[in-house]
Amino acid sequence: MNTFMTASPKDRITLSQTAIIVTNFLLGTGILTLPRTSAADVKTPDVWLTVVFGGLIAMITSFIMVKLNKEFPKKTFYQYSQSIVGKWAGELISLLLIFYFLMTSGFQVRSVSEVTQFFLLEGTPLWATAMVFSWCGIYAVIGGISTIARLFEIIFPITVIIFLLVAFMSAGVIDLDNLRPVLGKGIKPVMQGVKTTAFAFTGIEIMLVIGPFMERPSQAYKAVLIGICFPIIFYMITVIMVIGAMSVEGVVTRTWPTIDLMRSFEMPGLIFERFESLLLVIWIMQIFSNFTISYYAAALGLSQLFKKKIQPIIFGLLPLIYVISMTPKNINQLFQIGDLIGNTAIYLCGLVPLLLLVISKLRRKKLETN
Repeated sequence: MNTFMTASPKDRITLSQTAIIVTNFLLGTGILTLPRTSAADVKTPDVWLTVVFGGLIAMITSFIMVKLNKEFPKKTFYQYSQSIVGKWAGELISLLLIFYFLMTSGFQVRSVSEVTQFFLLEGTPLWATAMVFSWCGIYAVIGGISTIARLFEIIFPITVIIFLLVAFMSAGVIDLDNLRPVLGKGIKPVMQGVKTTAFAFTGIEIMLVIGPFMERPSQAYKAVLIGICFPIIFYMITVIMVIGAMSVEGVVTRTWPTIDLMRSFEMPGLIFERFESLLLVIWIMQIFSNFTISYYAAALGLSQLFKKKIQPIIFGLLPLIYVISMTPKNINQLFQIGDLIGNTAIYLCGLVPLLLLVISKLRRKKLETN
């Protein structure tokens, strides 16, 4: 059985691995930027409520995707989209999704290069960091989805432990008055920020690709539910922690408010007196996770679409991802590309699966009546 035609029987992932892949793909630049972007839209301390609403939207969207996958068991989105809307339309939608994953990969490479240059390796050229990061990623991607899943199983608990440690240490600088009053200006400002927080949950579309690799596809609903709950908790803690320490007005003026918070306090006598380095460690690991799975999703799509072996495609895509990552001229253009990716996800990964599910149901019903 060719691996580019269907999911290989040997390349399977468990329920917990699926949930961890979803979680790791959702956790990305939002840890560092979500407090600023959401506070700029909401303009009240109720940002944490928008995180909850954004997570609920992600859950609804993920259930639609899982339902669509169940209509075509053992096939990825790239394979069954043509069965729903025809060869040409299906290939076009698949190519758009592949390009979306490539843009996501390039965005993550550039993001980690910018932050590394600014906070860790000052003076290091962006291209040097990008190349090292990309080549480490290709080593993981070439092993397939099961290898990526095992890597994520190592990264996830480290992320949880360090994140909770950093959050606990920052509790001393939080002023609860910065988080009050709750709904002081009503629900309208909260709803205005839901779109921004929903962007932070883009990544759930990975279920369109990894669904057929699950050992028990019937557990897909449970996997996405668990996978989304962790990012909701992480993002809620992050915005409460940052806004509680800096206030809404203080957060919107900073590019990386979460890191600035970590740099604002220290604890003498410990092994680590300052904690921004720990935060950057887990953030880089999450960006690496995001990069590898989106890179794999794009390569798998081209492999299945053109019925070619995946390994040459993986190597062939690397220069393209590098070019995408180096395209933004500055950090502002990088954030603009991030917004573009988020807007694209709403339509391509939100509305398109819903439309395909409706078409599939109507066709099935028509065949049954005939």
